[in-house]
Amino acid sequence: MKAVVLEDKRKLVVKDIEEPKNSDDVLIEVVMSGICGSDLHYFEAGEPKGLIMGHEFCGKVLNPGNRIDLEIGDLVTALPISPCGHCQACESGNPQYCRNTWTDAVGLSLTRNGALSEKILVRPDMVVKVPVNTEPTDMAMVEPTAVALHAVHLADIKLGAKVLVIGSGIIGMLSALLAKKEGASVVNISEANPNRGQKALYLGVADKCYNAKSQNMVNEAINDSNGGYDVVIECCGNSAAVTTAFATVRPGGTVVLVGVATSAISVPTILAVMNELTVKGAIGYTKDEFIKCVDMIATGAINVKKFIDDIVPFDKVQNAYERLTSGNDAAVKILVNPKL
Repeated sequence: MKAVVLEDKRKLVVKDIEEPKNSDDVLIEVVMSGICGSDLHYFEAGEPKGLIMGHEFCGKVLNPGNRIDLEIGDLVTALPISPCGHCQACESGNPQYCRNTWTDAVGLSLTRNGALSEKILVRPDMVVKVPVNTEPTDMAMVEPTAVALHAVHLADIKLGAKVLVIGSGIIGMLSALLAKKEGASVVNISEANPNRGQKALYLGVADKCYNAKSQNMVNEAINDSNGGYDVVIECCGNSAAVTTAFATVRPGGTVVLVGVATSAISVPTILAVMNELTVKGAIGYTKDEFIKCVDMIATGAINVKKFIDDIVPFDKVQNAYERLTSGNDAAVKILVNPKL
Protein backbone atom coordinates (compact mmCIF):
# COMPACT_ATOMS: atom_id res chain seq x y z
CA MET A 1 0.00 0.00 0.00
CA LYS A 2 1.03 3.65 -0.40
CA ALA A 3 2.22 5.90 2.41
CA VAL A 4 3.94 9.28 2.77
CA VAL A 5 7.21 8.82 4.66
CA LEU A 6 9.42 11.43 6.33
CA GLU A 7 12.83 10.92 4.70
CA ASP A 8 14.87 14.01 5.65
CA LYS A 9 14.58 17.67 6.61
CA ARG A 10 11.62 19.09 4.70
CA LYS A 11 11.45 15.98 2.54
CA LEU A 12 8.47 13.63 2.28
CA VAL A 13 8.38 10.69 -0.13
CA VAL A 14 5.48 8.52 -1.29
CA LYS A 15 6.49 4.87 -0.85
CA ASP A 16 5.08 1.37 -1.01
CA ILE A 17 5.00 -0.15 2.47
CA GLU A 18 3.75 -3.40 3.93
CA GLU A 19 0.05 -3.57 4.76
CA PRO A 20 -0.74 -3.70 8.49
CA LYS A 21 -1.51 -7.15 9.87
CA ASN A 22 -4.67 -7.18 11.92
CA SER A 23 -4.87 -8.56 15.45
CA ASP A 24 -7.10 -7.26 18.25
CA ASP A 25 -6.66 -3.73 16.90
CA VAL A 26 -9.15 -2.05 14.60
CA LEU A 27 -8.04 -2.01 10.97
CA ILE A 28 -9.14 1.22 9.33
CA GLU A 29 -9.12 2.35 5.71
CA VAL A 30 -8.16 6.03 5.81
CA VAL A 31 -10.68 8.28 4.08
CA MET A 32 -9.33 11.66 5.17
CA SER A 33 -6.46 12.91 7.33
CA GLY A 34 -5.25 16.31 8.45
CA ILE A 35 -1.85 17.97 8.68
CA CYS A 36 -1.20 19.20 12.23
CA GLY A 37 1.13 21.86 13.57
CA SER A 38 3.14 19.21 15.42
CA ASP A 39 3.61 17.40 12.10
CA LEU A 40 5.26 20.55 10.80
CA HIS A 41 7.87 20.33 13.57
CA TYR A 42 8.81 16.83 12.40
CA PHE A 43 8.89 18.04 8.79
CA GLU A 44 11.26 20.90 9.60
CA ALA A 45 13.54 18.69 11.70
CA GLY A 46 13.48 15.68 9.38
CA GLU A 47 13.29 13.42 12.42
CA PRO A 48 12.53 10.72 13.22
CA LYS A 49 13.36 9.39 9.78
CA GLY A 50 10.85 6.86 8.54
CA LEU A 51 7.96 8.43 10.45
CA ILE A 52 4.56 8.14 8.78
CA MET A 53 2.58 11.07 10.15
CA GLY A 54 -1.14 11.68 10.39
CA HIS A 55 -2.91 11.59 13.76
CA GLU A 56 -6.03 13.52 12.72
CA PHE A 57 -8.19 11.24 10.60
CA CYS A 58 -11.46 9.65 9.68
CA GLY A 59 -11.85 6.25 8.05
CA LYS A 60 -13.92 3.13 7.49
CA VAL A 61 -13.60 -0.05 9.53
CA LEU A 62 -12.11 -2.92 7.53
CA ASN A 63 -11.77 -5.26 10.50
CA PRO A 64 -13.21 -4.38 13.94
CA GLY A 65 -10.68 -6.51 15.87
CA ASN A 66 -12.04 -7.08 19.35
CA ARG A 67 -14.53 -4.19 19.21
CA ILE A 68 -17.78 -6.16 19.04
CA ASP A 69 -19.81 -2.94 18.73
CA LEU A 70 -18.18 -2.05 15.41
CA GLU A 71 -19.02 -3.41 11.98
CA ILE A 72 -17.16 -3.43 8.67
CA GLY A 73 -17.88 -0.15 6.89
CA ASP A 74 -18.55 1.91 10.01
CA LEU A 75 -17.20 5.44 9.83
CA VAL A 76 -14.84 6.15 12.71
CA THR A 77 -12.23 8.49 14.06
CA ALA A 78 -9.93 7.91 17.03
CA LEU A 79 -7.79 9.35 19.76
CA PRO A 80 -4.29 8.66 18.40
CA ILE A 81 -2.74 8.30 21.87
CA SER A 82 -1.48 5.22 23.76
CA PRO A 83 -2.18 5.72 27.49
CA CYS A 84 -1.44 2.86 29.91
CA GLY A 85 -4.93 2.93 31.44
CA HIS A 86 -3.93 2.34 35.07
CA CYS A 87 -1.74 5.26 36.24
CA GLN A 88 -2.99 8.25 38.21
CA ALA A 89 -3.41 10.33 35.06
CA CYS A 90 -5.49 7.67 33.30
CA GLU A 91 -7.59 6.88 36.36
CA SER A 92 -8.38 10.58 36.83
CA GLY A 93 -9.66 10.81 33.25
CA ASN A 94 -6.59 12.61 31.93
CA PRO A 95 -4.82 10.14 29.61
CA GLN A 96 -3.23 13.06 27.75
CA TYR A 97 -0.46 13.28 30.34
CA CYS A 98 0.02 9.59 31.01
CA ARG A 99 3.74 8.86 30.59
CA ASN A 100 2.93 6.25 27.93
CA THR A 101 0.57 8.42 25.91
CA TRP A 102 2.97 9.17 23.06
CA THR A 103 5.09 5.99 23.06
CA ASP A 104 2.86 4.09 20.62
CA ALA A 105 0.76 6.95 19.27
CA VAL A 106 -0.72 6.82 15.76
CA GLY A 107 1.34 9.01 13.45
CA LEU A 108 3.47 10.31 16.32
CA SER A 109 5.71 7.29 16.85
CA LEU A 110 7.70 4.87 14.71
CA THR A 111 5.79 1.94 16.16
CA ARG A 112 2.36 2.85 14.81
CA ASN A 113 1.96 4.29 11.31
CA GLY A 114 -0.19 7.36 10.89
CA ALA A 115 -2.96 8.24 8.50
CA LEU A 116 -0.68 9.42 5.70
CA SER A 117 -1.08 5.82 4.59
CA GLU A 118 -3.96 3.91 3.06
CA LYS A 119 -4.64 1.70 6.08
CA ILE A 120 -3.86 1.95 9.78
CA LEU A 121 -4.23 -0.10 12.95
CA VAL A 122 -5.70 1.67 15.98
CA ARG A 123 -6.11 0.51 19.56
CA PRO A 124 -9.72 -0.63 20.03
CA ASP A 125 -10.31 1.49 23.14
CA MET A 126 -9.29 4.65 21.28
CA VAL A 127 -11.66 4.24 18.32
CA VAL A 128 -14.82 6.38 18.28
CA LYS A 129 -17.72 5.61 15.97
CA VAL A 130 -19.15 8.74 14.37
CA PRO A 131 -22.76 9.44 13.34
CA VAL A 132 -23.73 7.94 9.99
CA ASN A 133 -24.61 11.19 8.24
CA THR A 134 -21.39 13.03 9.05
CA GLU A 135 -18.82 13.94 6.43
CA PRO A 136 -15.29 12.51 6.64
CA THR A 137 -13.85 15.99 6.07
CA ASP A 138 -15.58 17.24 9.21
CA MET A 139 -14.66 14.20 11.28
CA ALA A 140 -10.99 14.57 10.33
CA MET A 141 -11.21 17.89 12.20
CA VAL A 142 -12.26 16.37 15.53
CA GLU A 143 -8.73 15.94 16.90
CA PRO A 144 -7.54 19.57 16.52
CA THR A 145 -10.91 20.78 17.75
CA ALA A 146 -10.46 18.69 20.90
CA VAL A 147 -7.02 20.25 21.47
CA ALA A 148 -8.60 23.71 21.33
CA LEU A 149 -11.52 22.70 23.54
CA HIS A 150 -9.14 21.37 26.19
CA ALA A 151 -7.21 24.65 26.16
CA VAL A 152 -10.41 26.66 26.51
CA HIS A 153 -11.58 24.46 29.38
CA LEU A 154 -8.26 25.00 31.18
CA ALA A 155 -8.64 28.74 30.63
CA ASP A 156 -11.91 28.68 32.61
CA ILE A 157 -13.35 31.56 30.60
CA LYS A 158 -16.01 33.53 32.46
CA LEU A 159 -19.03 35.14 30.83
CA GLY A 160 -17.94 38.50 29.41
CA ALA A 161 -14.20 37.77 29.63
CA LYS A 162 -11.71 39.40 27.29
CA VAL A 163 -9.54 36.81 25.55
CA LEU A 164 -6.41 37.11 23.43
CA VAL A 165 -5.24 34.19 21.29
CA ILE A 166 -1.64 34.29 20.13
CA GLY A 167 -1.22 32.56 16.78
CA SER A 168 -3.93 31.97 14.17
CA GLY A 169 -2.99 28.53 12.97
CA ILE A 170 -5.76 25.96 13.19
CA ILE A 171 -5.48 25.55 16.98
CA GLY A 172 -5.53 29.31 17.47
CA MET A 173 -8.51 29.70 15.15
CA LEU A 174 -10.45 26.94 16.89
CA SER A 175 -9.50 28.26 20.33
CA ALA A 176 -10.86 31.68 19.37
CA LEU A 177 -14.06 30.13 18.03
CA LEU A 178 -14.61 28.07 21.19
CA ALA A 179 -13.71 30.96 23.51
CA LYS A 180 -16.62 32.89 22.03
CA LYS A 181 -18.89 29.89 22.59
CA GLU A 182 -17.77 29.85 26.23
CA GLY A 183 -19.07 33.38 26.65
CA ALA A 184 -16.10 35.66 26.00
CA SER A 185 -17.24 39.17 25.11
CA VAL A 186 -14.09 39.98 23.15
CA VAL A 187 -11.75 37.58 21.37
CA ASN A 188 -8.74 39.07 19.60
CA ILE A 189 -5.83 37.38 17.85
CA SER A 190 -2.14 38.18 17.44
CA GLU A 191 -0.50 36.83 14.28
CA ALA A 192 2.79 37.37 12.42
CA ASN A 193 1.43 36.16 9.07
CA PRO A 194 -0.86 38.95 7.79
CA ASN A 195 -2.71 36.59 5.45
CA ARG A 196 -3.70 34.31 8.32
CA GLY A 197 -4.59 37.28 10.47
CA GLN A 198 -6.98 38.59 7.84
CA LYS A 199 -8.48 35.12 7.53
CA ALA A 200 -9.27 35.07 11.27
CA LEU A 201 -11.26 38.29 10.79
CA TYR A 202 -12.91 37.09 7.58
CA LEU A 203 -14.03 33.82 9.20
CA GLY A 204 -15.45 35.71 12.16
CA VAL A 205 -13.43 33.99 14.89
CA ALA A 206 -11.66 37.18 16.01
CA ASP A 207 -12.86 40.73 16.59
CA LYS A 208 -9.44 42.25 15.92
CA CYS A 209 -6.06 41.01 14.75
CA TYR A 210 -2.77 42.47 16.00
CA ASN A 211 0.39 42.42 13.94
CA ALA A 212 2.67 40.27 16.11
CA LYS A 213 5.72 41.87 14.50
CA SER A 214 4.72 45.40 15.50
CA GLN A 215 6.81 46.97 18.29
CA ASN A 216 3.62 48.60 19.58
CA MET A 217 1.60 45.39 19.69
CA VAL A 218 1.79 44.85 23.47
CA ASN A 219 0.85 48.44 24.30
CA GLU A 220 -2.01 48.34 21.82
CA ALA A 221 -3.34 45.10 23.32
CA ILE A 222 -3.12 46.44 26.89
CA ASN A 223 -4.94 49.64 25.90
CA ASP A 224 -7.66 47.74 24.04
CA SER A 225 -8.28 45.47 27.03
CA ASN A 226 -8.14 48.24 29.65
CA GLY A 227 -5.05 46.91 31.41
CA GLY A 228 -4.66 43.41 30.03
CA TYR A 229 -6.71 40.45 28.87
CA ASP A 230 -8.43 38.17 31.38
CA VAL A 231 -7.16 35.13 29.48
CA VAL A 232 -4.38 34.69 26.94
CA ILE A 233 -4.16 31.41 25.01
CA GLU A 234 -0.70 30.99 23.48
CA CYS A 235 -0.64 28.74 20.40
CA CYS A 236 2.83 29.28 18.91
CA GLY A 237 5.35 27.73 21.31
CA ASN A 238 8.23 30.18 20.94
CA SER A 239 9.90 32.65 23.28
CA ALA A 240 8.43 35.76 21.66
CA ALA A 241 4.89 34.37 21.82
CA VAL A 242 5.11 33.30 25.47
CA THR A 243 6.67 36.64 26.45
CA THR A 244 3.82 38.43 24.68
CA ALA A 245 1.31 36.27 26.55
CA PHE A 246 2.84 37.20 29.91
CA ALA A 247 2.95 40.88 28.92
CA THR A 248 -0.63 41.22 27.65
CA VAL A 249 -2.59 39.34 30.34
CA ARG A 250 -3.97 41.40 33.23
CA PRO A 251 -2.55 41.06 36.75
CA GLY A 252 -4.14 37.97 38.29
CA GLY A 253 -5.09 36.67 34.85
CA THR A 254 -4.60 33.29 33.21
CA VAL A 255 -2.18 32.19 30.49
CA VAL A 256 -2.70 28.83 28.81
CA LEU A 257 0.33 27.49 26.92
CA VAL A 258 -0.80 25.31 24.02
CA GLY A 259 2.10 25.82 21.62
CA VAL A 260 4.82 23.19 21.89
CA ALA A 261 8.43 24.38 21.96
CA THR A 262 10.80 21.71 20.66
CA SER A 263 13.76 23.27 22.47
CA ALA A 264 14.32 25.38 25.60
CA ILE A 265 13.04 28.94 25.37
CA SER A 266 13.71 32.06 27.45
CA VAL A 267 10.77 33.98 28.96
CA PRO A 268 10.50 36.74 31.61
CA THR A 269 9.03 34.79 34.51
CA ILE A 270 9.22 37.97 36.61
CA LEU A 271 5.98 39.02 34.88
CA ALA A 272 4.28 35.84 36.07
CA VAL A 273 5.61 36.39 39.60
CA MET A 274 4.94 40.11 39.98
CA ASN A 275 1.46 39.86 38.47
CA GLU A 276 0.55 36.58 40.20
CA LEU A 277 -0.45 34.96 36.93
CA THR A 278 -2.00 31.54 36.64
CA VAL A 279 0.02 29.72 33.98
CA LYS A 280 -1.25 26.39 32.69
CA GLY A 281 0.21 23.98 30.17
CA ALA A 282 -2.23 22.27 27.81
CA ILE A 283 -1.54 19.02 25.98
CA GLY A 284 -4.04 16.99 24.01
CA TYR A 285 -7.48 16.43 25.52
CA THR A 286 -9.53 14.05 27.63
CA LYS A 287 -11.56 11.31 26.00
CA ASP A 288 -14.74 13.08 27.09
CA GLU A 289 -13.60 16.25 25.32
CA PHE A 290 -12.79 14.30 22.17
CA ILE A 291 -16.26 12.72 22.13
CA LYS A 292 -17.88 16.10 22.84
CA CYS A 293 -16.16 17.48 19.74
CA VAL A 294 -17.55 14.64 17.63
CA ASP A 295 -21.00 15.62 18.86
CA MET A 296 -20.54 19.37 18.39
CA ILE A 297 -19.31 18.94 14.83
CA ALA A 298 -21.92 16.30 13.92
CA THR A 299 -24.83 18.41 15.19
CA GLY A 300 -23.59 21.59 13.57
CA ALA A 301 -22.99 23.34 16.89
CA ILE A 302 -19.68 24.48 15.40
CA ASN A 303 -18.65 24.80 11.77
CA VAL A 304 -15.17 23.40 11.15
CA LYS A 305 -15.52 23.09 7.40
CA LYS A 306 -14.79 26.79 6.96
CA PHE A 307 -11.22 26.26 8.17
CA ILE A 308 -10.38 23.68 5.47
CA ASP A 309 -8.30 25.33 2.76
CA ASP A 310 -7.50 22.40 0.51
CA ILE A 311 -7.74 18.62 0.10
CA VAL A 312 -4.76 17.02 -1.63
CA PRO A 313 -3.60 13.55 -2.78
CA PHE A 314 -0.45 11.84 -1.52
CA ASP A 315 1.71 13.23 -4.32
CA LYS A 316 0.84 16.80 -3.28
CA VAL A 317 1.57 16.36 0.44
CA GLN A 318 5.14 17.71 0.12
CA ASN A 319 3.76 20.92 -1.38
CA ALA A 320 1.09 21.13 1.33
CA TYR A 321 3.73 21.00 4.08
CA GLU A 322 5.75 23.67 2.28
CA ARG A 323 2.69 25.92 2.13
CA LEU A 324 1.95 25.47 5.83
CA THR A 325 5.53 26.32 6.84
CA SER A 326 6.04 29.21 4.41
CA GLY A 327 5.07 31.94 6.87
CA ASN A 328 3.04 33.81 4.28
CA ASP A 329 0.42 31.39 2.92
CA ALA A 330 -3.10 31.96 4.27
CA ALA A 331 -3.77 28.22 4.65
CA VAL A 332 -4.38 26.92 8.16
CA LYS A 333 -5.73 23.43 7.49
CA ILE A 334 -4.99 21.11 4.58
CA LEU A 335 -6.50 17.63 4.47
CA VAL A 336 -5.17 14.60 2.63
CA ASN A 337 -7.32 12.11 0.70
CA PRO A 338 -5.45 8.87 -0.14
CA LYS A 339 -7.95 8.08 -2.91
CA LEU A 340 -7.33 11.19 -4.99
